[in-house]
Amino acid sequence: MSTAVDLIDAPAALKRRVLRAYGIGDAGTGMASAVVGFYLFVFYTAVAGLPAWLAGTVLMVVRVWDVLSDQLIGWLGDRTGGRWGPRLPWMISSAVPLGLSMTLMWWVPPFADPWRFLWFVAVAAIFQSTYSGVNLPYSALATELTKDEKLRTRLNAYRFTGSVLASLLGLLLGAALSHQGAPGYLQIGLATGLILTFGSVSSALGLAPAAARCKRPSPTHQALIPQLRSLKTNGLFVRVVAMYLLGWGALQLMQPVSIIYLSDALHLPHRWSTFLLIPFQISALAGLWIWNRVAAQRSRLVALQVGGCGWIVFCILALVLPALPVSGNALAAANRGQLLALLVTLVLLGLCAATAYLLSWAFLPDAVDAEPNHPAGLITAFMVQIQKLGSAASVFLLGLMLSWSGYEASLGEAQPDRALVMIRMSMGLIPAGLVMLSLWVMRDWNRVRTRLLPS
Repeated sequence: MSTAVDLIDAPAALKRRVLRAYGIGDAGTGMASAVVGFYLFVFYTAVAGLPAWLAGTVLMVVRVWDVLSDQLIGWLGDRTGGRWGPRLPWMISSAVPLGLSMTLMWWVPPFADPWRFLWFVAVAAIFQSTYSGVNLPYSALATELTKDEKLRTRLNAYRFTGSVLASLLGLLLGAALSHQGAPGYLQIGLATGLILTFGSVSSALGLAPAAARCKRPSPTHQALIPQLRSLKTNGLFVRVVAMYLLGWGALQLMQPVSIIYLSDALHLPHRWSTFLLIPFQISALAGLWIWNRVAAQRSRLVALQVGGCGWIVFCILALVLPALPVSGNALAAANRGQLLALLVTLVLLGLCAATAYLLSWAFLPDAVDAEPNHPAGLITAFMVQIQKLGSAASVFLLGLMLSWSGYEASLGEAQPDRALVMIRMSMGLIPAGLVMLSLWVMRDWNRVRTRLLPS
């Protein structure tokens, strides 16, 4: 293989092409994550008819397979050869089955449990495995394209800009189609599946000139199990994984409960609940570039700490926001102050929660650089697995907590008091605690980084 070329030294035209292509690459998977995060729990309970605890169990069961498949894909990806490097063949070959499984995940089969439950588990398993086949090698490229810390953070800013913009499209689709029941949800799945496939292939083609010449994993390979064991002594890796699990878990807990929180706890009309999530996503988009600037001018750790503290404050505010009257006009003059307070809270929450998108991945390349063999695929596999584990564990625990509290989707605003308290805690207190723990985990990042990466 010829000498690797760092993107920081590439011509300006190629650099712009790679940044745009990297921005496209997470659009489909970001849209899928948002649609799954905001709507899948509601789809399982309100449309497919699964009890809340069983709906949460579906994705949690899939994690048993994911524990093996993600690490295997990462390990194999580091060993994939060819003129286009180890990442692009995985992205292109996984794109079509990923889009197809995304569509089928929103189809309600005409048979009863347990076969219906097993159908949802099987399709979700295929979706998650092909998601890893695209997203894992794509994510690894941010580490391999350049060694420059600022350019790596900028690549991730482009990545999550595409992701959040596509998430907004997913929310708009949900707002327009979810009220149509099963046919509407199937259309959401079909549209998302098409964007998934097109975005993944387009990104791979755009990245090809740089991905074929960038740094590759070391040709000296370790076996999978010894390599996994060696990661336990990598202090940067342990911290970034723990921080991502806690921060992403907080965000993924807030996503599925947010619609329930707005409609059942705050008594907003259901359609309003969906549209009010759009300001959250728009402010998260702005937050990506604000924290990117803070990271460039100060440091990634300062950006994480400031954004994380703001996230905690506004989670607590969401916990105590008063509900609107159960009946009457939500736009009545007496309610406008409450609506304004809610809108401001959602906007500022989105601004601060953008740290969960951007900064976890901005810290990751340091963990790769601390390993002698630079196994970007394997380490990125852990991050993708943590992303999925955080999503599944959040929905699983949410289902258990809501079921325990007496929540029933059919009751709407007439939920028992214990269920309303649990909904508020899931939107406020519990995420705030997780974010607080993530900041504690990262408190000594600079000291550990200096020890492991003295250069």
